[in-house]
Amino acid sequence: MKRLLLTALMFLLLLGTAHAGDAPCKQTYGDGGTVYKLATGSPGELGLLEALADAFNAKHGTTMCWVKAGSGKSLSLLKAGDVDACMVHAPAAEKQAVADGWAVDRTLIGSNEFYIVGPLNDPAGIAGAKDAADAYARIAKAGALFLSRGDNSGTHKKELAIWKKAGIQPEGKWYVVTKDFMMATLKRADAEGGYFMTDSSTWIMGKKDLSRTKILFRGDPMLINTYHALASPAGAPNHELAVEFIKFLASPEGQGIVADYGRKEYGEGMYNDAEYAKQYDH
Repeated sequence: MKRLLLTALMFLLLLGTAHAGDAPCKQTYGDGGTVYKLATGSPGELGLLEALADAFNAKHGTTMCWVKAGSGKSLSLLKAGDVDACMVHAPAAEKQAVADGWAVDRTLIGSNEFYIVGPLNDPAGIAGAKDAADAYARIAKAGALFLSRGDNSGTHKKELAIWKKAGIQPEGKWYVVTKDFMMATLKRADAEGGYFMTDSSTWIMGKKDLSRTKILFRGDPMLINTYHALASPAGAPNHELAVEFIKFLASPEGQGIVADYGRKEYGEGMYNDAEYAKQYDH
């Protein structure tokens, strides 16, 4: 009987995601018969998405499939109809998606910030930089090891914007592209003695495992990192459910989860809520 029940549940999961292409689930949350897919990167990797999904699924009898992808890939999956919603931090691309009509209900859900971290001895001297572009210029001038995700993620898009502001096209042996996610690249920077731009949420969770790296530059308004959720357009499978989940993210309950996430484990929240983030929204 148990085997039959498990087989039936798997059939329902496959049926519920059949419309959504072949984007694989990194994790599934919940055990309801209706399955919806959401793509995101760090909020899934750090556990915030699971906390939000658990609260939503308990009220709606649903199951979330998390597709692990950076912001650029997440938006591409949404455009292709491979996911029902995404949580991303790429404002210009998000606005274009809405203007083009393949994404709707763009909603601010919170923020964190970027830190430029690096070796304890700071060979490029970025601790004295006047802004993020100056910090990057110092790294390039020194030829100091810099790790880039290089994956069209929101972090990579922000990094490229800073290089552009600095008037620099990064290239050479000092500039290493990892094609990896945030935590993995942060740990590699620590192991290899390199500079990296990490988000504050990943830093809070990962810093206990880092021995050679510290925060060297922060505070430039350009480094504030706002997150939005977007849904598939009307008429798409699971459109209504995706919109309902986004409404939950913006609700007092959802915002409470965002603001409190990590506080018990790490002594500080890992994300700011939308009320705080709106001063930096653009």
